[in-house]
Amino acid sequence: FPLIRTSPSRHLLWFPSSSQSYSQQSQTMRAFNLMLMRLHVILVSFFSTSAAFSTLPLISSRSQASLAFSKSISQYSRSSSRFSQSEDNSFTSIASSPDDDEVQKSSRKIGRVEKFSRLPVWPVWNGVFLFLIGKLNPELGAKFEDAFGGRVCPNFFESEKTTPFIMLVHHRHSFAPWDPLRYIQRTFFPEGFPAHPHRGFVTVTYFLQGGFKHRDSMGVKQLYGAEERHNGKHTQWLNTGAGILHEEMYDIEPDKGGFDLVQPSSQELYQLWLNLPSEHKMSQPLTKLLGGEEETPTVRSDKTETIVLAGEYGGKRSAAPALSDIAILHGKMEPGSTWKHSIPQSHKTAIMYVRTGSVSIDGTRVPPHHTIYFVPYGEELVVTSSEGADFLFLAGAPIYEPIAAQGSMVMNSPEEINEAYSDYQSQKMGVPWDHKISDEEWMEHVRQYPSVYK
Repeated sequence: FPLIRTSPSRHLLWFPSSSQSYSQQSQTMRAFNLMLMRLHVILVSFFSTSAAFSTLPLISSRSQASLAFSKSISQYSRSSSRFSQSEDNSFTSIASSPDDDEVQKSSRKIGRVEKFSRLPVWPVWNGVFLFLIGKLNPELGAKFEDAFGGRVCPNFFESEKTTPFIMLVHHRHSFAPWDPLRYIQRTFFPEGFPAHPHRGFVTVTYFLQGGFKHRDSMGVKQLYGAEERHNGKHTQWLNTGAGILHEEMYDIEPDKGGFDLVQPSSQELYQLWLNLPSEHKMSQPLTKLLGGEEETPTVRSDKTETIVLAGEYGGKRSAAPALSDIAILHGKMEPGSTWKHSIPQSHKTAIMYVRTGSVSIDGTRVPPHHTIYFVPYGEELVVTSSEGADFLFLAGAPIYEPIAAQGSMVMNSPEEINEAYSDYQSQKMGVPWDHKISDEEWMEHVRQYPSVYK
C-alpha cells in the first residue's frame, strides 16, 4: 500500500469546493479528508515520521471496480494463502491450491493479516503512552489500551476487494473529570463528532462501553449505548440514503463502581461503513436502534458467546434492516474454546478484527489489534483460542458495482461524489448546527433549514 506522509503545514480541506472536481483531489488528500471528517483527529502530524502511520491503505475510486474485484476473486479461487508468523511478528504467505471439487467442502482459510495504525485521542496523553508501550511490546500495549483507553484505529479496507465493507473504526477512549488537559482540549476539539453529512451508505455503530447522543437533520434524537441508561439499545443502524446530517456526541457519565468526582467515563465502540447497492443509495434516510434478544440475539455454546448484530448465526437472526446479504457477529471466547461458523457460499467476503486476546486458525496465531482477510471460498470456519479472545466477524455477498468514496460520501462514480457535495453545499441535506445548542434550539434549526429528503 502507498505510504501516507503528513506535513503540519499542509492545509487540509474537509470538503471540496463546488469548483473542485473529485479527480483533482490526490489519493493522499482524499484519504486524509476521509480521516479528518470521520475521526476529527488533530494529532496526525505526531506520526509524520513514525512507522506507526505507515500502512494506511487508501479508499479509492476506480471506474472498473467491479472488474477489478472479479479478477481478484478469480485469482483467489486459483490459490489460497496460509500465513506463518515469523520472529519479528510479521506474517508471510504460504501458497496452496485446492482442487475445484474440494473448494465448497473446505474450511475458510486466511488470505492475509494486517495491522492498522492506532492514533492517540481522548485522552491524547494516554494514547501517546500506549504508543510508546506498544513499540516495546504490542500485546502489552493492547492490554493497557483495553484497560485505560486513549486510541482510535481506522481500518481502511480496499473496498473493491472487501465489498460491501468499506471501513471499520475501533474506538477506545476515557474521559476523566480530574484530567486538566481534557478541559483545555475540548475548547477546540469537541468530545464527539459535530454535525456532518453522509450519503450513499450505512453506518453501523455498536457500543461496548459508554454511548452516543445522536441528533440529525431529519429531526431525530436518539440516546444509545452499552450502559443501563440506554435500555439495551447498544447499536444504531443508520441508512444515510440520499443524504443526512448528524452529530454523535459522547454520552459522558462516570463508570459505575467509584466516586463520581474521580471515576472516568469509559467509551468503546465500533463503527462500520457498509456500502449500499446503487438502487438504494438515494433512498430516504433511516435510523434504527437495535439491542436485546429480539433484535440482536445471543448464541451461547461451549465457552463461546456470539451476538448477532446482522444476518444469522446458530439458527438466530438479527432484526437489522440490511439491504444486502451480510453477517456482523461479535464473538467472545473463553480460554481453551473453539468457535465455529458455517459461512454461506454467497459470502465471498469475510473479515475478522481481533479486539482482545488472540485467535488461532489452521495453526496460525493472530494477536490482538490485527485484521484477518479470508479467501473467498470454503464454508467452514474454525477458530480456537488458548487464552481467550474477543473479535468482530464480518461476512457478506459482494456488491458487483463500481465504488467511489471521498470524505463522508460513498457513491458509484466521481460525478456522483461531486453531486453529493454540491447538494450538501446547496443545503439540500440541511445546515450544520452547533453541537452546544439545546434540543429546543436544534429542533428550531431543523425546522428552519429542513432536509429535502425527509
